[in-house]
Amino acid sequence: MKNYTKKLVLEDGSQFYGYGFGADREAVCELVFNTSVVGYQEILSDPSYAGQMVVMTYPLIGNYGITDEDFETKVPYIGGMVVRENNDLPSNFRYTKTFGEVLEENGIPAISGVDTRMITKKLSREGSLKAALVGVDMPLEEALALIAANKEGGDLIKRVSCRKRWFSRTPHHKFDVVALDCGIKYSIIRRLNAWGCNVTIVPYNTSAEEILSFNPDGVMIPNGPGNPQNAPEMVQTIKALIGKVPMFGIGLGMQLISLAYGADSYKLKGGHRGGSPVKRLVDGKLEMTSQNHSYAVNEESLAATRLVVTHRNLLDGSVEGVECVEDKVFAVQYHPESAPGPQDSLYLFDKFVKNMK
Repeated sequence: MKNYTKKLVLEDGSQFYGYGFGADREAVCELVFNTSVVGYQEILSDPSYAGQMVVMTYPLIGNYGITDEDFETKVPYIGGMVVRENNDLPSNFRYTKTFGEVLEENGIPAISGVDTRMITKKLSREGSLKAALVGVDMPLEEALALIAANKEGGDLIKRVSCRKRWFSRTPHHKFDVVALDCGIKYSIIRRLNAWGCNVTIVPYNTSAEEILSFNPDGVMIPNGPGNPQNAPEMVQTIKALIGKVPMFGIGLGMQLISLAYGADSYKLKGGHRGGSPVKRLVDGKLEMTSQNHSYAVNEESLAATRLVVTHRNLLDGSVEGVECVEDKVFAVQYHPESAPGPQDSLYLFDKFVKNMK
């Protein structure tokens, strides 16, 4: 048996020994888990994971490699990866690099060989915890001191947002959409292009006046990392756009839209990451969805707003969708762009286009 090279230390003192791969460095992050069977490349490159280390519950990761066309952003912001088994000999005619190579190139540390089931059960019971990925010889007290000193989680949206506007165009477009970049995934942009939309992606702190100066048919408020209450200027921007242009929110975008209408948000115990069943309240239809969020909208606080609940999570009853028909504003907590997950929710892009028409 090979000697262990790394260990994962949780803030409660738990230690898990394994084998390091990717970047050979220490990392301290919030530890969360994802139940997806496929899509580790999309998880790796999803800006919503900025400041987080992800435990993959599926036991084999890396088996189909990494493909250039499937990244969700140019530079991954994820803090680290924890897997049961890393396959560095992928079988896939499309792959260009291995999972470990991409992690190493982008300075992202990872560990394999640990009991991911035990870690997941602990996170399910206790909620997300801070963790340190360190060398196997580091004393426990020193690792816990690193965790205690970590202040990660500030302005994560600023960290992942673009610095200047950029464009994604499609032939024979019918609509012009402005996307407020708080960590937008490329898959969302690709879906908008496929639905006939030219997309202008602007920094998170772009004013409502500048957004409206593009004369958009609609505005997208996409996914992103962190606590929505740490983004008051985005909330004010959205508030200034309400009633002037149709809006579609995804993930963090739903939380920001809800705050703009006067609702409140709270942190989920363990968050939703991976597949999750959602009920569409208008007709009772069930959707299998792909999710990634730590925060949710407080349903009681929605009563004082003009938003109505449109979708509900079947596992914990939390709000998964809201809408104001009058303002042509709607949002969902999950990811309807479905990359690479289920495609039950693609109809939401049709709804956005209908509102813009």
